[in-house]
Amino acid sequence: MKRWFIVLVSVFALSGCGYNDFQRLDEQAKAAWSEVLNQYQRRADLVPNIVATVKGEAAFEQETLTRVIEARAKATSIQVTPETLNDPAAFEKFQAAQGELSGALSRLMVTVEQYPNLKANQGFSDLRVQLEGTENRITVARNRYIEAIQAYNVLARSFPS
Repeated sequence: MKRWFIVLVSVFALSGCGYNDFQRLDEQAKAAWSEVLNQYQRRADLVPNIVATVKGEAAFEQETLTRVIEARAKATSIQVTPETLNDPAAFEKFQAAQGELSGALSRLMVTVEQYPNLKANQGFSDLRVQLEGTENRITVARNRYIEAIQAYNVLARSFPS
């Protein structure tokens, strides 16, 4: 009888061992994802200023600007909730919209090279530096999110958790 009692107490004690670790890693993953979203929003907030500066300085190719504006609208129209992360189709749609915005901004920056007056504009140069910094922040934030998810998954797959 005593042995069964010790076994039962041990089982219950071990079953709760990883709970706090799961909670901690889950919160870290949520915080890392929030940082990714913050950086995406920061980039989206820069787009109107970039477009306005480009329009003001150059008789610019309207098609390129339109693509950037549409890509931003599409990227910011997708509402991201915790459920989005659990729905592969919704998450893919969100990532595709962000990728489209990245591509449109890259094409814009390549096209800008053809306009020396715009490249010399200090306001545009500042915005370009901010955009490059934000793109780097997005990469770092995404990597941190991946690391947080990996840590959570390792704990979930290890015994006795």
